[in-house]
Amino acid sequence: MSIAIVDYQMGNLRSVQKAFEKVGQQAVITSEPREVLAADKVVLPGVGAFRDAIAELRRRDLVGPLGEVIESGKPFLGICLGLQLLFDVSYEDGEFEGLGLVAGEVRKFQLPSEFKVPHMGWNEVEHRLAAPHMSGIESGTHFYFVHSYYVAPKDPSLIALTADYGGDFCAAIRRKNLFATQFHPEKSQANGLKILDNFAKWDGSSSV
Repeated sequence: MSIAIVDYQMGNLRSVQKAFEKVGQQAVITSEPREVLAADKVVLPGVGAFRDAIAELRRRDLVGPLGEVIESGKPFLGICLGLQLLFDVSYEDGEFEGLGLVAGEVRKFQLPSEFKVPHMGWNEVEHRLAAPHMSGIESGTHFYFVHSYYVAPKDPSLIALTADYGGDFCAAIRRKNLFATQFHPEKSQANGLKILDNFAKWDGSSSV
């Protein structure tokens, strides 16, 4: 079983790789389209600007392979910016076309002045949709967030987890073999590691 962590020079890839190692799973960091396609499971992490990230994915010819992996039914995990990139469009510092693999958009928080943006730190999540990745993790568990933008799926039935920051927002989506979080499992201590362990052990079945 092979896990590929997609390298497009955005975020601390090694921290994601080390988190998998902590749960006894080996993951390879790669920017090679062929290696991404050949992997049994794929992780798209990321921290930084949407515009730069999507440009780098296109430059490295990774857009097509990412779509193929999701379409094939292989387990796919998006993290933070890796969640946002899946959507049609982002309004971060302009308007930029995303991967278009999930219908919807990426919006900036518009909150009262008492709420600081970026939303940074620990926040609890609530279950909305069953996901094998959350097996053994209760509603109300805290995870670590760092973001100024959030995703708004066109189909709200894809929302697997929500969090509250001046109102509910989407904290994770689930569609068949695709699961993607706004928070950082690799920075979320034991419960974050549990998500990565669940992902590594999951066969991609959409029945759960």
